Amino acid sequence: MNRKKLWLTAFVLALGGTVSFAQEQKIKEEGKIEFKPHWFMQVQAGAAHTVGEAKFFDLISPAAAVNIGYQFAPAWSARVGGSGWQAKGRWVTPQQDYQYKYLQGNADIISDLSTLFCGFNPKRVFNGYVFAGIGLNRGFDNDEAVAIDANGYKMDYLWTEGKFLVAGRLGLGCNLRLNDRLAINIEGNANILSDKFNSKKAGNSDWQFNALVGLNIKFGKGYKETKPVYYEPEPVVVEQPKPAPVIEQPQPKKEVVAVQPMKQDIFFALNSARIQDDQKPKIDRLAEYLQKNPSAKVQVTGYADVNTGNARINKALSEKRAVNVADALKARGISTDRMIVDSKGDTVQPYKTPEENRVSICIAE
Repeated sequence: MNRKKLWLTAFVLALGGTVSFAQEQKIKEEGKIEFKPHWFMQVQAGAAHTVGEAKFFDLISPAAAVNIGYQFAPAWSARVGGSGWQAKGRWVTPQQDYQYKYLQGNADIISDLSTLFCGFNPKRVFNGYVFAGIGLNRGFDNDEAVAIDANGYKMDYLWTEGKFLVAGRLGLGCNLRLNDRLAINIEGNANILSDKFNSKKAGNSDWQFNALVGLNIKFGKGYKETKPVYYEPEPVVVEQPKPAPVIEQPQPKKEVVAVQPMKQDIFFALNSARIQDDQKPKIDRLAEYLQKNPSAKVQVTGYADVNTGNARINKALSEKRAVNVADALKARGISTDRMIVDSKGDTVQPYKTPEENRVSICIAE
């Protein structure tokens, strides 16, 4: 028998602790991170390889690029820029290497693969991307190829003063985030050009590959962040049993005396509808006034501070503040038919100071 009582007592205590913990918990509305369109700049340097009849490393040349872009969606951006420096070729018999210069203007569309497949996260360290575009290539300073041709080795596509060629582009890259505005940029791209790019006739397009490393610089953070908001849950209202009906006895007529109205402001803490201890004496005075003046009614109106939360939260918060004051009056013996309960959310700000608008205004008359 004693063991059963012990288990029953432990169960009741555990249940009471659970209910108490649930009542102390506050509801959390999560903060949000939203994308903001922004400009960015890329500065890159590295190496270029023009495909030809030689070993891979024999045709390596320096390369550089500068791009200006605009990210207009979380996973999409566009950029324009310039790239180039030096390219190399080889005349096979007799073996002679030659070099020439080029500059290429580019326009690319970029898709952020990390955002497409994993969602928008501006604080992600690794962001991979793919791009495709077009370019206009201008070759110049082809003196070494001209000299080979002058020595009797005919180059069928030799150009001298300079040559404009259209290029198709595609590539892969990634940005390694350092902070909100700066990232290390690594990129590899391929450019397909006319067979005339290296002055030799091969019967197929010329290809040039670039491996570049540099910096990606954002002009702006690229996102905006709202902090989480905490507010108290809806109070549980326990319906009280209805009192037995009271049969009113006829009373002698009394002389009507004019009653002066009473106003009380019940202030609340930030994001809270709980009546604080220092506000309870105001409710006591209001209840005392209503008890002394049985013909008087009270208007209870809840408000919320427009500078915190949002319209939905503030509407619910002002309703809770008004209802909690009405419940406190009811607990002090004031009947509900003598109360008019209303709420304004943050649409009305009765006071200039934001803290004073976390209030329930009570007017009894």
